[in-house]
Amino acid sequence: MNDEDRTATGMRTRREVLGDEHVDRAAASTTDFTAPFQDFITRYAWGEIWTRPGLSRPERSMITIAMLAALGRDEELALHIRAGLRNGLRPDDIREVLLQVAVYAGVPAANRAFAIAAATIDNYS
Repeated sequence: MNDEDRTATGMRTRREVLGDEHVDRAAASTTDFTAPFQDFITRYAWGEIWTRPGLSRPERSMITIAMLAALGRDEELALHIRAGLRNGLRPDDIREVLLQVAVYAGVPAANRAFAIAAATIDNYS
């Protein structure tokens, strides 16, 4: 796949996972300074990693939620909880991921992630 194909595939995947509203907002706020980063994440995160055949989208969402919770990346965590729900995760699936986080990344990280997940799930439409 060349860079043009990777960008097109990445943008399609990014929109399917995160939703048009989020992607349109990100595109609208892109500046000359941030454009290379937007290109990078579209081509590589979304055009390469999220499209690989080895894991399903729900599995990728669970892994991403666990990593973001463990790292305390709250804003991205809420975004990817919404994405996980879009990808077919149930709130019960997200709860299990966060219980796993509690054991391996610590109770404080999971406690914060549970609060974010509860608010995100309650507001998901």
